Amino acid sequence: MNSMLSRVRAVAEQMVTSPEPAHARTAIIDIGSNSVRLVVYDGPRRIPFILFNEKVMAGLGASLARTGAIEPDAMERGLRAIGRFARLCRAMHVADVRCVATAAVRDATNGADFIARAQAMGLTVELLSGAQEAIGAAMGVLSGIPHADGIVGDLGGGSLELARVRGGAVEQTISLPLGVLRLPQIRAKGPRTLERYVTQMLDKAGWRPEPGLPFYMVGGSWRALARFDMQLTDFPLPVVHQYEMTAARAEQLTRIVSHVDKARLKAIPAMTGSRVPTMPDAAALLSVVVRQLKSSSLIVSAYGLREGLLYEILPADIRQHDPLLIAAEAEGEAQARFRGHGDRIDRWIAPLFPDDDAAGRRIRRAACLLADVSWRANPDFRAERGVEIALHSNWVGITACERAMLAQALHSHFGGGLTPPPGLERIATPELLHRAALWGLAIRLAQRLSGGVEGPLAVSRLERHDDRIDLHLREGDADFYGEAVDRRLRHLAQAMGLKYQQLGG
Repeated sequence: MNSMLSRVRAVAEQMVTSPEPAHARTAIIDIGSNSVRLVVYDGPRRIPFILFNEKVMAGLGASLARTGAIEPDAMERGLRAIGRFARLCRAMHVADVRCVATAAVRDATNGADFIARAQAMGLTVELLSGAQEAIGAAMGVLSGIPHADGIVGDLGGGSLELARVRGGAVEQTISLPLGVLRLPQIRAKGPRTLERYVTQMLDKAGWRPEPGLPFYMVGGSWRALARFDMQLTDFPLPVVHQYEMTAARAEQLTRIVSHVDKARLKAIPAMTGSRVPTMPDAAALLSVVVRQLKSSSLIVSAYGLREGLLYEILPADIRQHDPLLIAAEAEGEAQARFRGHGDRIDRWIAPLFPDDDAAGRRIRRAACLLADVSWRANPDFRAERGVEIALHSNWVGITACERAMLAQALHSHFGGGLTPPPGLERIATPELLHRAALWGLAIRLAQRLSGGVEGPLAVSRLERHDDRIDLHLREGDADFYGEAVDRRLRHLAQAMGLKYQQLGG
C-alpha cells in the first residue's frame, strides 16, 4: 500500500496544473530596486498561469541616491530571499529559472558583490541594461494588450523606462534615473525641480513627443495609484489591468493623494502597505511625464518586465495567438465535463449572429469556450459563478466593457435570463449587454441539445431568416429534439423577436 502511494505521489509531482502538460514549469526571479520577487509559471506558453508568486521588500535601492551603494541590511534581505526562492524552484521541479537584476544592482557600487553572492547559490544572474529593461516592460505590455499603440512607462524603484510600441514591436527606448526611491530627493529641491529634470533628460536623450498617444502605466506604484482612482470613482470592476483614465487625471491625483490619510490608502483592497509611501511621488512623476509627452489617456498594464521576458523568447507564430482565447480555452478544458466542445458551439451558433463584428465574435467565442465552467456549482448559483469567472479571472487582452459582455453571456447561458447582473450596466451599454445575453441563450440551447458532447451538434444546424430561426436535424436524428430543447429554442427566438421551427429528422 505504501509503495503504491509513493508511486502516486511521484506521478503527481510531475504533473502540471494546466491542460498542456507538455510544457515544463518556468520561473523568474526579479531582483528589483524595491523588491525581490519569485514568480513560477505553468500552462500555455502564450499566456502561462501563475503557479506561485512571492515578493520580499528588500529595498536594495533605498540608499542608492544618498550613498551609491546597497546597504548591508538590504543586501542580506535580498540574498536571503534569493536563497529561499532558489530552494523553492528546486522543490517545485521548475525546469527553467531565469534570474534578472535591474537598476539598483546595475547602478550600485557594490552591485557586482551582490551578483557574485547570488551566483554562489547556483543561480545565473542576468544584469539587464536600461534598454533591455525597457524592451522587457514593453514586451510585457504587448503580451497583455496585443494591439497597444503608444508609450509604455515602467516605473520601478531605481529607474523609469519609456518605450514606444506599435504594430506589436518596440521602436524606441530610454531609461531615466527617476525611480520612486530617487524622487523624494529630487522633489525636495523645489516644486518645479522634477519638471526641469524630466524635460532635460528627455531633451538630452533626443526623445521627441508624439502628441495624442496613450500612455501605458507599468509598475507597482502606478498600479497602486490606479487602484486609488478606482476607489475614488467607485469603479464596479476590481481589475486594474486595462483600467483607463484621462491624461488630466494624473494631475488631479497628484493633488488628491498628497492630502489623503495614509490609513485610507492602506485600506484599499489589494493595496500593499509598502506602496503607500511612494504614491505621492509616483503621482507627481506621472503628471509631469504625461504632460511632457502630451499623452491622450492613461491605460494600466498588469503585465510588465517578467511577462515580457517570457513573451520575447516565444516563436513568432505563438506570439500571434490571442491571449484571451488561449486562456479561455485552457480554463474551459480544465473545467468542462467533455473536452473540445467550445469550438463546436461557437460554429453552431454563429449563423444567428451575422452582424457581429470581429471584436464581438472574439468575446462570443470566449463565452463558448467557457460554456461548461459552472457545471460543478450548485444549480442555484451557476449564473453567479459564470459572472465571477468572467469578471474576476486573470484574463488579459480584454477591456472592462468586454468583461461585462462576457459576464452577461455566461450569466444568461447558466440560467440568469436577460436581465444584467448588478453593476454591468455601468461598464457596457444596454445594447451590448443585450447582444451578449442572446449569445448566452444560444449557448444554452446548444448545451441542452447536445448534452455537452459534440455529436448532436455535428448532425444539426441553425439558420436565421428575416422572421424566424430554423433548427435543422439530420434525417434519423429527431430523437435529439425534445421538450427541453423546444423550450430553450422558444426562449431564444422570443428574445430575438423571431419565430422558430424544427425541421428534418
